[in-house]
Amino acid sequence: METNEMMSYDIVIVGGGPAGLAAAIAARKSGTERILILERDKELGGILNQCIHNGFGLHTFKEELTGPEYADRFIQQVYEMGIEYRLDTMVMDISADKVVTAMNRSDGMFRIRAGAVILAMGCRERPRGALNIPGYRPAGIYSAGTAQRLVNIEGYMPGREVVILGSGDIGLIMARRMTLEGATVKVVAELMPYSGGLKRNIVQCLDDFDIPLKLSHTVVDIEGKDRVKAVTIARVGKDMKPIPGTEERYTCDTLLLSTGLIPENELSAGCGVEMNPVTKGPFVNEIMETNIPGVFACGNVLHVHDLVDYVSEEAGKAGEAAARYVQSGCTEASRERAPIRLTATGGVRYTVPSTIHTDRMDDLLTVRFRVGAVYRQAYVSVYFDDERVQHQKKKIMAPGEMEQIILQKKKLLEKPDLHTITIKIEEDDASDAIKSSSDGKAISSANETSGAADGAAHRQTM
Repeated sequence: METNEMMSYDIVIVGGGPAGLAAAIAARKSGTERILILERDKELGGILNQCIHNGFGLHTFKEELTGPEYADRFIQQVYEMGIEYRLDTMVMDISADKVVTAMNRSDGMFRIRAGAVILAMGCRERPRGALNIPGYRPAGIYSAGTAQRLVNIEGYMPGREVVILGSGDIGLIMARRMTLEGATVKVVAELMPYSGGLKRNIVQCLDDFDIPLKLSHTVVDIEGKDRVKAVTIARVGKDMKPIPGTEERYTCDTLLLSTGLIPENELSAGCGVEMNPVTKGPFVNEIMETNIPGVFACGNVLHVHDLVDYVSEEAGKAGEAAARYVQSGCTEASRERAPIRLTATGGVRYTVPSTIHTDRMDDLLTVRFRVGAVYRQAYVSVYFDDERVQHQKKKIMAPGEMEQIILQKKKLLEKPDLHTITIKIEEDDASDAIKSSSDGKAISSANETSGAADGAAHRQTM
């Protein structure tokens, strides 16, 4: 292929993981034929290929699957529908006018003019976990995701005596995985006073194997020059600084870092997509569209999920919207009504979406969010401008688990002058009366307290 040749596709999807696959299938089902998936790995499926534990697909397929099995359900649909894809292909740039520059070994560098672009690049691990730790940088320090790939795909054991820093879901799952492979996991240390992982993973991956979880602890020293020999952890105070005299030393040959995930958005920012400083992903509206018309985002590139079924759901919405965009030539909403802005405050860190055009929204719209601390017996309150329309008590809410509410289109249309929807956490019940005078609830929770535990019992990280 000559480098100056310009190809053309209706929809170009950047990423062939669970989000990209679901978006491509939804776009094809919506009537768009010329779709291309660009994937930098040697196979489709993304991170799911190394997630061999079960717990996936209960919402989407009503059965429990491993990560590769879940991915394969979508990959087979891509094959059957004849959706084009290119593997081992790195996207180098996306322009504001939706020209995608990519390269691979067989084609060299090439450009594609896209009618619409769907960003589905996923997320990466934060590398900062050991940057401020005194000591050498010997062999034996891995991110939890790298260790997962080494064990589950490459067939290598990173080590035999392990300390884990960070209680994100991948770190919890790797504590169990390393134990099952014969390693000894000495301790999991977590800087925050709460775990960053799901309750199920704490129970099944740590408690079931008698692995201690030490909250408000961090690594303060790494011993060893050629290979890790020992790690010292210490308790931290409210200022997050180590408290002298609380040090504990663990001999080990491996330190795994599970210090969080961050959306992979260099390409997004490069083409002018407006980014949310909290999620590190794009701001999107009710159809997963960014501030650039015809550029959509979904999955972990948008915000880090705790359930892959939600990734598929959001990606399906993005695929359908992208198909409508290329078929109609635009996604312009009616100018008769300004978009409604969603505001996260009072313990709610962010919302997805961040704006809503009621003319384009479905009858029911799921709004997802995370809280910034652990709340017990608190309330999720929703305000339409200054009017409180929901005040629902939740037994427990934690940063590691996503929350959601559902908005009804008909209720929003009843308020033509509505400008802002505010979602907040309120820890007291000053008034049980809901100010909404409508005969039905303006909003309903999609994660009832009674069902939250059951849902959490099946959730798995990707």
